[in-house]
Amino acid sequence: MSRFEETGPANPVTISTRVDKVSPRAKVLKALRVILVIAIALIMLIPVFIMGMTALKSRSDAVSVPPKVFFEPTLEGFVFLLTERSLIVPEMLEETKAAVEAGELELSFMDRIALEIGQHITGPSDYVNRLKNSIIIAGISTILSVILAVFAAYAFSRFAVKGEGDLLFYILSQRTLPAVVVTIPLFLMFRQVGLHDTHLGMILLYTVFNLSLAVWLMKGFIDEIPIEYEEAALVDGYSRLQVFYKIVLPQAITGIAATTVFCLIFAWNEYAFALMLTSETARTAPPSLATFQGRGGIEWSAIAAGSLFFLLPVVIVTFALRNYLLRGVTFGAVRK
Repeated sequence: MSRFEETGPANPVTISTRVDKVSPRAKVLKALRVILVIAIALIMLIPVFIMGMTALKSRSDAVSVPPKVFFEPTLEGFVFLLTERSLIVPEMLEETKAAVEAGELELSFMDRIALEIGQHITGPSDYVNRLKNSIIIAGISTILSVILAVFAAYAFSRFAVKGEGDLLFYILSQRTLPAVVVTIPLFLMFRQVGLHDTHLGMILLYTVFNLSLAVWLMKGFIDEIPIEYEEAALVDGYSRLQVFYKIVLPQAITGIAATTVFCLIFAWNEYAFALMLTSETARTAPPSLATFQGRGGIEWSAIAAGSLFFLLPVVIVTFALRNYLLRGVTFGAVRK
């Protein structure tokens, strides 16, 4: 008896690969595409790398000419960003350093960094509140814009709306209006109704300006959902509202995610309205960074550190929605 008959047949092969995917030419092209993507990504990330390096530089290194690539990293920029400080006279500075070295005076980590450059921390800066304002205003306005846009887009997509073309064009025209054109009228209106420098005023304003973009995006996504699904559900006894929540929304989740990211980016980065319509209470991070002044001039390391903090929330949201976003931007390409 042969060995094959003793052991039985081998396990069948269940994995197949296209020949054109394993050929040397295909492998080379794939490697070139990967290299090209990595190169483009590195080029696009150069500003972020420079920002990160500047945030870790001292004041002298941040303004050195030519720029320093190799330097001793420090957290001065983050201390400058998060604290208010005052200068220490030379006599007091020497006494304080001596007391710290002798263990007679306990200082926090940030106090020690400030002491090294001859300054004393007097309290927290306003940047944390500005960043919190950005999160509140951008987050709530984005949620409101997307919710209203979903309902409006569904109505335009599934019902016969009189003057639909004109209405959609009017909605789109609101998005093309430059912000600087309406800033002064809005400033006067906000002052008159008591919405100047308030969270409510900025949330309403960002919601209105985001709504036009959100409606157009969501209408395109909902148009790609086959209406036969809804008709079948209606025949089975579902109400129109049940069809919307159980059929349309689950299939439009990718479009909702993509629309959320775009609306959040606009509200998060908006500068003109935040500069003109706020002063203290509702001032957001973008105008605060642009007008940041430190002791003795512009603190470039603090501005770079603030920019990194400002970048993180949008990166986190985009990364969390990356799978939905990828499907959302290609939604409808092969659906029908």
